[in-house]
Amino acid sequence: MKTLTVISGKGGTGKTSIVASFASLANNKILADCDVDAANLHLLLHPEVKKSFNFKGGKLAIIDKEKCTKCGKCEKICQFEAIKDFTVDPISCEGCSLCMHICPVSAIKIQEKITGWVYVSDTKYGPMVHAKLGIAEGNSGKLVTQVRTTAEEVAREKGAEIILIDGSPGIGCPVIASLTGADLALIVTEPTLSGISDLERVGEVCNHFNIPWVVCINKFDINEENTAKIQAECNQRGIKVVGKIPFDVNFIHALVNNIPLIEYSSNKSSSEVKKMWEEILDILIKYKKHS
Repeated sequence: MKTLTVISGKGGTGKTSIVASFASLANNKILADCDVDAANLHLLLHPEVKKSFNFKGGKLAIIDKEKCTKCGKCEKICQFEAIKDFTVDPISCEGCSLCMHICPVSAIKIQEKITGWVYVSDTKYGPMVHAKLGIAEGNSGKLVTQVRTTAEEVAREKGAEIILIDGSPGIGCPVIASLTGADLALIVTEPTLSGISDLERVGEVCNHFNIPWVVCINKFDINEENTAKIQAECNQRGIKVVGKIPFDVNFIHALVNNIPLIEYSSNKSSSEVKKMWEEILDILIKYKKHS
């Protein structure tokens, strides 16, 4: 079983559109949407939820009204201003537990709280694991790890050969959780100055965790000078550019129609995505032979 994680240095590079097309092309796979802060792979793959469970990734202070003497120490000590009139605001509370330790009558306790939900679904492309992070909740990296763990369990149960992950953009905790243990990362970038900078940053994250990575340059023809710079830099580092996708309004039309590009159009962009998938699959197979 091999894991491919598709990531990007910034949002809006076309990462999810590419993953959706890969889902249409790949055989015997499990899909995982690990962009839990802004999950949208479901918009293209239309999952039917089969089971779900709560995710507890945070802590919350609870005040026992009967024990509370209203001394006000907890309200004064709280750095997040989460306690007002001896009531805890669940949005503001960070679960740090300082109030619990400062309370002279032990009227405060810290309990785990539900911060998200994990779903195991069926799609016409195969099983999919995805999640929803609660509004204003943190610890999205932990939720990503739970999605990964659940996807691996489903993959073993189904005998899947590939776990295809739609990762988070950026370089933060959710990205690290999306990458951990992956066999290969595909970084989707754009030929802009910010795209070049973001590619370098997320590439260094892959290097730090010893994750081999390849590159797809989306909308490569909007600035061919910058595309040439990305290609040259990748060549110098020994990083393979597996795909160059032209700017194509069919990506937008496919999104509007809620289907992967590969099913909406059979033009040059679709051909490039197919070629890119075949090359990535070949890399994963070769990796398997040498691992």
